[in-house]
Amino acid sequence: MLLLGTPGCHLCEEAEAIIETCFSQDDAQLVIETVDIAEQTQWQADYAVRIPVLYHPATQQDLGWPFDRNDINEFISGLSND
Repeated sequence: MLLLGTPGCHLCEEAEAIIETCFSQDDAQLVIETVDIAEQTQWQADYAVRIPVLYHPATQQDLGWPFDRNDINEFISGLSND
């Protein structure tokens, strides 16, 4: 799972904090990698006005801001049902 954003984005920092509350340090079932969208031109075009965005590469599903713990849990549950 990827968290798409940019450095210095206060909403991205807020999203990271919410994500951290969803999963314990020992929760190995889900790894979330923070990615700077500036690294990919296509990501800039697709996500620049939507960041922060949780993105699941295998299914190409995403969850755009704003989201909370419940939204994250529902998003992840929906991925496991696919």
